[in-house]
Amino acid sequence: MSIESARSDSGIEVSRRHHDVILVVDFGSQYTQLIARRIREQNIYCEIVPFDSDLSHIVQGQHPPKGIVLSGGPESVTADDAPTVNTSLLGSHIPILGICYGMQAVVSQKGGKTQYSSKREYGHAELTLLNDNPLLNGLGGSTQVWMSHGDQVNELPSEISVSAKTKTCPIAACMATDEKFFGLQFHPEVTHTEHGAEILRRFAIEVCGCNPTWTPRHIVPEKVSQIRTTVGSERVLLALSGGVDSCVTAALLNQAIGLQLECVFVDTGLLRKNEVNEVLNQFSKSGALSLNLTVVDAKERFFQELEGVSDPEEKRKLIGKLFIDVFEAEAQKHQGVRWLAQGTIYPDVIESAASKFGKAHVIKSHHNVGGLPDRLQLRILEPLRELFKDEVRALGVELGLPHSVIGRHPFPGPGLAVRIPGEFRREFIPMLQEADAIFLEELKQSGWYDKVAQAFVVFLSVRSVGVGGDQRVYDYVVALRAVTTVDFMTAEWARLPYDLISKISNRIVNEVQGISRVVYDVTSKPPATIEWE
Repeated sequence: MSIESARSDSGIEVSRRHHDVILVVDFGSQYTQLIARRIREQNIYCEIVPFDSDLSHIVQGQHPPKGIVLSGGPESVTADDAPTVNTSLLGSHIPILGICYGMQAVVSQKGGKTQYSSKREYGHAELTLLNDNPLLNGLGGSTQVWMSHGDQVNELPSEISVSAKTKTCPIAACMATDEKFFGLQFHPEVTHTEHGAEILRRFAIEVCGCNPTWTPRHIVPEKVSQIRTTVGSERVLLALSGGVDSCVTAALLNQAIGLQLECVFVDTGLLRKNEVNEVLNQFSKSGALSLNLTVVDAKERFFQELEGVSDPEEKRKLIGKLFIDVFEAEAQKHQGVRWLAQGTIYPDVIESAASKFGKAHVIKSHHNVGGLPDRLQLRILEPLRELFKDEVRALGVELGLPHSVIGRHPFPGPGLAVRIPGEFRREFIPMLQEADAIFLEELKQSGWYDKVAQAFVVFLSVRSVGVGGDQRVYDYVVALRAVTTVDFMTAEWARLPYDLISKISNRIVNEVQGISRVVYDVTSKPPATIEWE
C-alpha cells in the first residue's frame, strides 16, 4: 500500500501528496509509537510500517518518504533469524535514522560487528560527543540520554564513523560519511533523553528537508474534503458516545456533510452518572453542536448479556457485538444510510493489532476496531484513525468545540463493564457510578481535573472488613486511578495531594452505601495499562 494512495478501512483516501512523510519502520520496540508521536510534534506526518512488509514500492513510488526511522526491537542482530533492514531502504538514498536495534541492524548489514555486551545499559547515561554530527552538534559536550540495550556495536564499516560514546558504550552514536545514515544507540523518543525532541527535529527538518505542514489548520480542510469525496450524497450513521474522539468526529462530519449525518447515542447502562443528560445538553440546539441525535435505551440488553462474564476480552468482544447489533437495527430505521462512523484513533488501532510478524501482542481489543459483519452492508468511516489523542484535541479546537468537550477525560467504549475487574454484576454499577462522580467532582473543585489526563474509579469485586457506626461491615473496595500523559501510549500515575485523596476517600465511604475501603493506584504505563481491563 503506497503512502500517496493508501486507503484506510474507512474508505477515505489518506493522500500524503500534500505533506512530507517520515516512514517509521517497526522492529517491535515498545517505543515505536513514541517515535511517531515525537516526530508529529514537529508538525511532520509519519506512518508506522512493519519491518518485513514490502517497502520497495513505497520508497520507489511517485511520492516517497523524505526520511526513514528504524525503531529499536527486542531481538538480537547476532541471532540466525534476526530481523533485517529491507534492502530497498538501504539502497534508496533516502536519509535513514537507526535507533538502538535499527542502528545495529544497518551496521551489521554493511559489514560492521555487533556483540552481546556484558554490561547491559538500561536507564540514564551520559553521552559524550566525539566528532561532528548534525543531529548532536551544539547540544553540549555531554548530555543525558536513555539507554535500553543488551547488544552494542563494537566495529563500524569503513563508511560509518563514531560520533559519541557513553561510559560503557564506545559507539553510542555514529554517522555515514555521505550523511545518509545516522545511528543512535540511545532512544531520543523518550522524554528521559535530554534534547531528544531536538535530535528528531533536526533529522526530520534539517537532514530530510521536511516541511512542517502537519497542523490542524491544514488537516481539517483535508479531512472535510476527503469525507465529502468518499461519502458523496450518502448518509452516515455516527456512533456518538460523548467522549472527545466521537465529538470531534461529529464536528468534522457535521462540517463536511451536514444533514447527511445521523447520530445515535446508545445508553448501555454502563455510562458515567448523568451521562445521557449531559450528552443531550451538549448536542441540542442550545449546546456546543446541534446534531440530529437519537438516544437508544439498551441497558437491559447489555446487562443480560454481560451478567456473570469475567474475562475482560470476552466483555469487550461481547459489547462490540452488541453495539453492532444495535446499530444494525438503527440503520434499518434510517433509509439511505451507507456508512457507520466511529471515533477510532491511532492508539486504539495499535493496541488492538496483533502483528502477524510475531513482534507485537494484542494488549486489549477495542470494541470499535476490527470491522463489520458482511450482513450489515455498511462501510466504516473513521476519519480520526491515524491521529493520536492530543492531535484529536487540537483538531477539536480548530473546529471550535468548547473546552468542556475537548478537555473531557477519555472514557472507554465498553464503559464501566471494564472498570469492574472480574465477574460483572449489574448491582455494582450504581455504586461505581456514585463513587466515580464524587472523584471527578472533587478533582474539578480542587483544580486537579485539568492537571491529569484521565481519572476514574475501579470497582473491585472483593469485600473488605470495616467498621461503620461501631458495627462490623463487610463491603466492597474501590481503587482511584489518575494518570498524567501526553499521548496515552505511556503514562505516569498522578501525584495527587494526600489531603485531596483523603477527602475523596472519606466522601466515598460515607456517601456510597456498599463501599467500605478506597485505595489509590500508583502504577505507571508500562507495565500497567491505564484501564484495568
